[in-house]
Amino acid sequence: MFVQSPLCSAGETEQMNNPNDLQYTDSHEWVRLEEEMATIGITAHAADNLSDLVFLELPEVGTEVTAGEAFGEIESVKAVADLKSPVNGTIVETNEGLADALELVNNAPYEDGWMIKVQLSGTPDTLLDAASYDALVASET
Repeated sequence: MFVQSPLCSAGETEQMNNPNDLQYTDSHEWVRLEEEMATIGITAHAADNLSDLVFLELPEVGTEVTAGEAFGEIESVKAVADLKSPVNGTIVETNEGLADALELVNNAPYEDGWMIKVQLSGTPDTLLDAASYDALVASET
């Protein structure tokens, strides 16, 4: 899925807390694990750093993803970044709503700004809890 959008400004948003019910990667993706399904997006920290988003490329449903490898790309006026999968599995859904509202990645990264849903194959083992991710972000500033 390709999303081209007018500039989407993060505007002045509140600093979001990283939800405790999610797990995180050191490349700033989050994952919500529910039984054999994983919902994946980028963290508020990543969205804030990217700022004004202009383009998002997501793979097709049915694509296999591998933990630590790119599954898509996101572009802002500042940078282009790979989106890395935190899990192994098969994409079963992409967030079609982002095609018309890319600003959701900035404004609601942990809710409506999710990007893909993956049917898991195996158990993820290199994910961070919220406290560890907070420490990682603090060490980068």
